[in-house]
Amino acid sequence: MNVLLSIGFVLTWSSGFIGAKLGAGSADAVTVLMWRFLPLAAVLVLLAATVGRASWRGLTARDLGRQAVVGALSQSGYLLTVYHAIQLGVSSGTTALIDGTQPLVAGALAGPLLGQYVSRTQWVGLALGLTGVAVVTAGDAAAGTGAPWWAYLVPFLGMLSLVAATFLDRRTRTPVAPLAAMTVHCVTSAVVFSVLALALGAAAPVAETSFWAAVGWLVVLSTFGGYGLYWLILRRGGVTRVNTLMFLMAPVTALWGAAMFGEPFGPQTVLGLAIGLGAVVVVHRGRAGADAGADSGADPGVHPEADPGVDPGGDPGADPGAKVTPAVSGRPAGQVRSGR
Repeated sequence: MNVLLSIGFVLTWSSGFIGAKLGAGSADAVTVLMWRFLPLAAVLVLLAATVGRASWRGLTARDLGRQAVVGALSQSGYLLTVYHAIQLGVSSGTTALIDGTQPLVAGALAGPLLGQYVSRTQWVGLALGLTGVAVVTAGDAAAGTGAPWWAYLVPFLGMLSLVAATFLDRRTRTPVAPLAAMTVHCVTSAVVFSVLALALGAAAPVAETSFWAAVGWLVVLSTFGGYGLYWLILRRGGVTRVNTLMFLMAPVTALWGAAMFGEPFGPQTVLGLAIGLGAVVVVHRGRAGADAGADSGADPGVHPEADPGVDPGGDPGADPGAKVTPAVSGRPAGQVRSGR
């Protein structure tokens, strides 16, 4: 059963990138995102107003405002850049891999921003991860996808938006129940994308089967399927297991994109993905070594509570060595959902 749950989770979470590709062929990114989040926000508001009333107890306007900003960064900013990059011609696999550097970048920034220890091994992992992205990106561009060179910078903006949401969420001291947080995030995204779509004259849904198929794909598979299995596996196996599965998203998405859309998947792509997975192993060992040093007292320079982990929410990307620390905003510290 656990194996089947893990496989289902990897497939449904990776489906977010594939769904973005499906939607890119029929409508503007803001149109797809608007119609993805409007029904989702309506369902969550209904749930929050009926069976989830207890989730809102004790929350102030400031708490809700902070969650709205977290949602705008981790969902609106992140997803808009992902969808836009894919519409510009960046392959879904490359976009997923760039997104997967999130925990590495957050780990590097954890020291100066949160005062947390980052080991030399983890810095090596960051360098490896960025190298893997460079290799895959170069192979993608050489394959003649038609994407301009600057299009490959767009997913990095989304990844940085997720990192910013993570650090903002880490500073939140008031626990927020998952249902309340997700409702605020999705309502915020529905408003943001609706305003953008109306301003750009792209609010009207496209009268094509492919458009509604993409919207249904994203709502059912990516959001309810991906997030439902995420929480189920998190409760059964813990954050470390979920985070480890996150790093399978990039290779699965690359294979899926190659099979479904004919996206480039040559030796250079394989090499870049292998380097990226190697970076995960290095960072994992660096985290384990830091924890061991802290527990044994052999290395006084290691902070015992160091945890540069980043949200899986976001899609592929969380430190596989992250520890379960006291909950912040209703989830293990260092996790922000991106609303895939």
